[in-house]
Amino acid sequence: MLILDSVTKLYGPILAVDRVSLQIDKGDCFALLGPNGAGKTTIVRMLLGFCKPTTGTIRINNIPAGSPAARAGMGYLAEQQRIPPQLSGFEYLKRSAAMLGLDGPLMRREIERVLELCKMRAEAAGRAGGYSKGMLQRIGLAGAIMGEPELLVLDEPASGLDPFGIRDMRTILDTLQQAGTTIVMNSHILSEVEKICDTVAFMNHGRIVHQDTVNGIMERGETLEDVFVQALEKKNV
Repeated sequence: MLILDSVTKLYGPILAVDRVSLQIDKGDCFALLGPNGAGKTTIVRMLLGFCKPTTGTIRINNIPAGSPAARAGMGYLAEQQRIPPQLSGFEYLKRSAAMLGLDGPLMRREIERVLELCKMRAEAAGRAGGYSKGMLQRIGLAGAIMGEPELLVLDEPASGLDPFGIRDMRTILDTLQQAGTTIVMNSHILSEVEKICDTVAFMNHGRIVHQDTVNGIMERGETLEDVFVQALEKKNV
């Protein structure tokens, strides 16, 4: 589904990503973990085509990342979800549906489907300017999963959510994965990553310092935090 081959990204003299190679299988739920400035967001930006690697390649379903064909099969939820405050949630989703070429009864059915999945049906008529941060995350996720993308990229998906919202987010992502969606996320909430993800990669200073399966970590009686600390000590970074 997703292959990064020796990807490096320079911003002038700043090395943001350093020779990263990853392979993420179809249907996997994968998390990039690491401290602020580790390079996680830069990788997400390259996946989405917001910037290009300085060297190396990224391919999604064997298509170069950032190309129209690659973007057509992707959904994206930003950490800071921004929706024009004058729009209702329903109006925002209508715009999202129109960008996918949906209209008429098909548009209505798809909007109803994602609102139901994200538990925003009752709030969809309200203006985004009156939404809490958690509600913005939910309506943003509804837009991101419209059209059933093959690859869903999430930047801190639990940001702003209360414990009930986090539980609902976990359920939504599990439903999507069961339907075959590949999920790539950044998150600082390690306890949720343990419950949601199949595979994790730990980054620091632009490099992958360790990659593992969540089941493997749990079977060894370790936590994600334990493994990350050990990886940093072993690599002396």
